[in-house]
Amino acid sequence: MHKIDAVDLFCGAGGLTAGLIKAGITVRAGYDIDLNCEYAYQENNGAKFVAESVQDVDIKDVAAWYRPDRVKLLAGCAPCQPFSTYNQGRDTSSDRKWPLLYSFEGLIKGIEPELVTMENVPDVTKHKVYHDFVQSLKNSNYHIWAETIHCVDYGLPQQRRRHVLLASKLGPISMIPKTHQTPMTVEKAIGHLPKLSAGECDPEDTLHRAATLNPLNLKRIMLSKPGGTWRDWPESLRAACHLKPSGKTYASVYGRMRGDEPSPTMTTLCYGFGNGRFGHFDERQNRAISLREAATLQSFPDDYKFMPPEKITFKAVGRMIGNAVPVRLGEIIGLSIQRHLDELR
Repeated sequence: MHKIDAVDLFCGAGGLTAGLIKAGITVRAGYDIDLNCEYAYQENNGAKFVAESVQDVDIKDVAAWYRPDRVKLLAGCAPCQPFSTYNQGRDTSSDRKWPLLYSFEGLIKGIEPELVTMENVPDVTKHKVYHDFVQSLKNSNYHIWAETIHCVDYGLPQQRRRHVLLASKLGPISMIPKTHQTPMTVEKAIGHLPKLSAGECDPEDTLHRAATLNPLNLKRIMLSKPGGTWRDWPESLRAACHLKPSGKTYASVYGRMRGDEPSPTMTTLCYGFGNGRFGHFDERQNRAISLREAATLQSFPDDYKFMPPEKITFKAVGRMIGNAVPVRLGEIIGLSIQRHLDELR
């Protein structure tokens, strides 16, 4: 393993950091303004959480994390909301998150790390800020690899597509080849976890808890088949919005996952049965997936701690999980960097 020091910008609960660490990279610190993430980031990763916006940080303070005689990696995933397809139909031109990628660019210019990685939703490439970011790297003599990847090709049990950028001042760099020809399935990923009912919490793992269901939604999920839709229900159970022409295309809402396929993309509301295809694949478990199951589908270890047990809420932890870089993707990025340095020997 090569001696690499990394700083993780927009670190959240530590998905990217945890993955880089698995790949043998030392992550010294993570920066984020969401104080809910501090416990998870520090408790699991042994790195310092700095509660400061990248728009306000002093370049010298960030540069101070890097030690002599080590390769410097600056990593980050700027909040993706302005670039996401979930914003279709909403004007995001004034979104306060737009300048964050420019702030990332400014830190790269000031620190001049040998290595840079950036990860975001695929639609980031449709925006000027992304192309300005790439051009700035080119102007600073970085070699760049940037493509949208399917995370299932690298062992994530989730149909998640992400745009990944790798940049190096040391020579050409690229992502390692696909690691999985056969997708990891939901059942293989979460089938080992204890069975739960709606509203129940595993006494051995406070994160393995399922949201409650009202009587109507309990009837709905009991009639839901893995991979099916609300069209399988009697009309009396269908939501009013689904009876309108505009709602008939949203077939995956109130759906069960299939156990023999990867899951849909985890979102910040992935713990809710009515928020997407987040119903448990096992028809004996009439509930949405638990917070632990959602975290596992994001490839967090089964013992990853997100909040102290007494402070766990679905909203806070769901947001951390849905916003996270999958740990497996972070590991693949780290392994790609290790291979890149191997090739320079």
